[in-house]
Amino acid sequence: MKTSFCASLVAALLATTATTFAADLRIGLQDDIDLLDPARSRAFVNRIVFTSFCDSLIDLDEDMNFVPRLATDWAWGDDNMSLTLTLREDATFHDGTKVDAEAVKYNLDRYKTMEGSLRASEIASVDTVEVTGPYTVKLNLGQADSTLVSQLSGWAGMIISPQAGEAGDFAQSPSCSGPYKFVERIQNDRIVFEKFDEYWNADEYHFDRLFFMPVPDATVRVANLRAGGLDIIERTAPSDFAAIEGDANTKLVSTAGLGYQGFMINLSHGAGAQDNPLAKDARIRQALNLSIDRDIINQIVGQGAYEGATQPFAPSSFAYDERFNFKRDLEKAKALLAEAGEERVSFELLFGNNTIQQQIYELVQAMAAEAGFDISLRAVEFAGLQAAMREGNFQAAMAGWAGRVDPDGNIAHYIMCEGTLNDSGFCNADVDAALAAARATTDLEERKAEYDKVQEILQQEVPQVFVYFQPWPYGIRSNLEGFKAYADGMIRLAGVTAGE
Repeated sequence: MKTSFCASLVAALLATTATTFAADLRIGLQDDIDLLDPARSRAFVNRIVFTSFCDSLIDLDEDMNFVPRLATDWAWGDDNMSLTLTLREDATFHDGTKVDAEAVKYNLDRYKTMEGSLRASEIASVDTVEVTGPYTVKLNLGQADSTLVSQLSGWAGMIISPQAGEAGDFAQSPSCSGPYKFVERIQNDRIVFEKFDEYWNADEYHFDRLFFMPVPDATVRVANLRAGGLDIIERTAPSDFAAIEGDANTKLVSTAGLGYQGFMINLSHGAGAQDNPLAKDARIRQALNLSIDRDIINQIVGQGAYEGATQPFAPSSFAYDERFNFKRDLEKAKALLAEAGEERVSFELLFGNNTIQQQIYELVQAMAAEAGFDISLRAVEFAGLQAAMREGNFQAAMAGWAGRVDPDGNIAHYIMCEGTLNDSGFCNADVDAALAAARATTDLEERKAEYDKVQEILQQEVPQVFVYFQPWPYGIRSNLEGFKAYADGMIRLAGVTAGE
């Protein structure tokens, strides 16, 4: 059945290719996006799409240094209690309106105050946004925040057209200022963009149209890449590395990432927390955490590329703590369950319906069963998974994060009491205080000491189980030149060209 489906999709995409322009680029995504609105989007895959569509104030280079984008310069004020941004004067939104200081103020105010905004906790330190000139804005802070520049290089720095934002549901008729403008979206099929000729750096973008195509099945993605129906595939399955590298028409480009994959446990959020056995006793969650052999997952699914994760900070981060790099301990897991008065614990775990996660969670299911857990797995469409987590309709659910240069971005919004991505409902005053203290200083030793406090609590409470650190392997057509893999997992197309 799978072979037949692959062949059918390959044929369909090749038929589409015959009618497209030579300068089209087709990108195969592991998941479909949820919403085309940076204020309400919550999925990594959305950021891949938005990178070509919606410029941020600050960007990252290949070495993960902060570099100008819509903001050409930024400077801290006295005591780091304000940040002034100088904007470029040649940027235009896709609807023809100007990108200026008033537009930036509109966006930051929208992120802070709009109902349903997932960016509010990311820029919670910003008290007011002051327009100090046509192309300068001053962010006045209520408290010092060493993470702010990092936040403005991600979701919270993406700038939409105020005119489009006020016109209705922005996700239905989106307008930003990136190198490509929105044409259409057919859910679970494709998102189409075309080149924005008035873009301030248009000469660096060499494709007329972009097609983002969700293809959850890893086998289908790689088959279409090798057949020429796709030009780039993201999050390539490790089992396909050899096939890509062994094909003269394709090549593998990869880098280590900043983020992780794992699953969230619902402690107090919505209907899913009611009668959730995992929420009853931290020792049950500790036992579940200890039951997973991350080395086996790395060997079987990751082919050596999925380094086991037992904390939210990658080994390259200054916040990484070797104390919490533990291994599976089945006997201790059984003992913890017994201490909690449990012999068998049953719960449901939701995950996105793609090939890699199916393999991973079947292994998690089998490993945890040996410790005393009976896990019912439920694969759901990625948008449905995000909705279930947002609404609290889960007991445990897959939760990954692309990662941020600043460690605060890998943890705070998931575990702060008022974190906008805190789907577990976890809340601890000591954790919030330590995270606030880490934001208030730029001294790395002081910051690490605060993150160590946070981790000590998280290792005891276990609102989230980490499984592996996410690398970023891309399969690309061999004729693509200038393509680079970035540690944040974004696809940046400046300078990328297609040869014969």
